[in-house]
Amino acid sequence: MKKVLLSIFALASLAISVNAQSVIDAEEGRNPNDFYQKGIVVGKRAMPYAFLRESDVVWEMAVWRQIDLNENFNQFFYYPIEQGKNEQRRINLVNLIMNAAQNGDFDIYEDDDMKVPQEWSKALVNMQGRQLKVRYGEEDEFGDQEVFNDTIPEDFDPATARLLKLKEYWYIDKQDSRQKVRITGLAFRFMKNILRSGESEEVAEWSFWIPMDDMRVRQVLVNANAYDQNNDVAERSYDDIFIQRYFDSYITRESNVYNREITQYLTGEDAILESQLIEDKIFDIENDMWEY
Repeated sequence: MKKVLLSIFALASLAISVNAQSVIDAEEGRNPNDFYQKGIVVGKRAMPYAFLRESDVVWEMAVWRQIDLNENFNQFFYYPIEQGKNEQRRINLVNLIMNAAQNGDFDIYEDDDMKVPQEWSKALVNMQGRQLKVRYGEEDEFGDQEVFNDTIPEDFDPATARLLKLKEYWYIDKQDSRQKVRITGLAFRFMKNILRSGESEEVAEWSFWIPMDDMRVRQVLVNANAYDQNNDVAERSYDDIFIQRYFDSYITRESNVYNREITQYLTGEDAILESQLIEDKIFDIENDMWEY
């Protein structure tokens, strides 16, 4: 009995000693915000998509949709606006794309078919705005003052990007008779100033397209985490968000014989209903495959 009690006492003393040592170690050279041991992921890699044969695709439809960054659910794409000024070292999606494209981490394209490559220098010029600045010269001997109109280039401001556009393909895989989706392209819409009739006017334009099924793009996305408003400790990368479809969006176009968007033939409430009708059609196609 004495041996048992001595063993229990020794184990308790050892646990107290180890716990005290952990507390002491935690106080030495630690970040005050790190109140628990956080794991470090080294060499995080994007997981390649499963191989898909042409003969296994029995149905396919291209869909274009938009993500409104003004919506509360989608604001993790938009914030933080400024880089390097947050403790969590987060970066918004547009800044992430711009930095990677500038570094040449992946190719960018002019069209959503990703067939016409675009140089970064040209893309940057297309995204820059123009402002008209009036400059007054010195007065001459008659008291007249010469007026000059200067065109001032404006750098692209990531905060002006408020919409994301996705191109995706819905398809049915014959191997497991399941409906699946693959996002193939992404672009963002931004506002910029242009000169028309001698005056500056703000217009909305689309950026270059990035190939979302390119492993170089996915590697950039997988190494950046977005904010989760429900749990600070959640680590969901932008790659996870697109794969898990953790966003709110609406369809603006489906593949059609006229090659046109919904807004080209419907407006207002009718356009909204048409967008939802396409969503329902995609959902019904998979349901119609099964018999009960």
